[in-house]
Amino acid sequence: MMGAKAQAPGGSMIRNIRNTFAKGPVMPSPSAEPAVPVRSPSRPTAVVAVGMSIAVWWPSFTLGAWGVLFFEQILSVWAAATAALLVVLIRRQDDRHRLAKAVALSVPTVWLVLAIAFRGDRGFLGPVVDTLGGTVAILGIPATIWVLARIIWPEFGEDLPLMWRIIVVAAVLAIAATCFLLGRNHAAFLTCEDFTISGNSEPPGCTPAP
Repeated sequence: MMGAKAQAPGGSMIRNIRNTFAKGPVMPSPSAEPAVPVRSPSRPTAVVAVGMSIAVWWPSFTLGAWGVLFFEQILSVWAAATAALLVVLIRRQDDRHRLAKAVALSVPTVWLVLAIAFRGDRGFLGPVVDTLGGTVAILGIPATIWVLARIIWPEFGEDLPLMWRIIVVAAVLAIAATCFLLGRNHAAFLTCEDFTISGNSEPPGCTPAP
């Protein structure tokens, strides 16, 4: 009677190694991969966003309460934008958005030239220039602050994904729209004396002090 054939020493280990190479390397499960965290805005970005909101509220309220924008508001935007434009043009650093910044910062100057050239024009261009002036005052302030922040801190905003940039812009626009509505309905919570004591004229429809 023949006995069972004896296994060579280490034969089982060799077969296991051969089976492992035949199956290929074991890939980690996709669920085991660490999730990439979504970057949140940095502190400078948050500070600039708050600054834009603070800067835009008064022109928006003025437009709602008086129906016009005061000249110093528009000229303040022009002065800040022109200073930023000179910095953009003089700087020697490489900036792929340099042309776009220069064009954006030139808009207040274009408006000023048009306002002087077409002063008192009641035709088609007159209302267009007035509308451009209002747009410059409302949108030019936060846009100028943003550009200035990018000039001072070149790395500013680089940590912001597109989603957060949309959120910041939407928040500033929402605050501007809310302040405009507050200006339109100022009689509900302000009196005429509140305006005069702060050095402003009484807006139309203000509530007399009790």
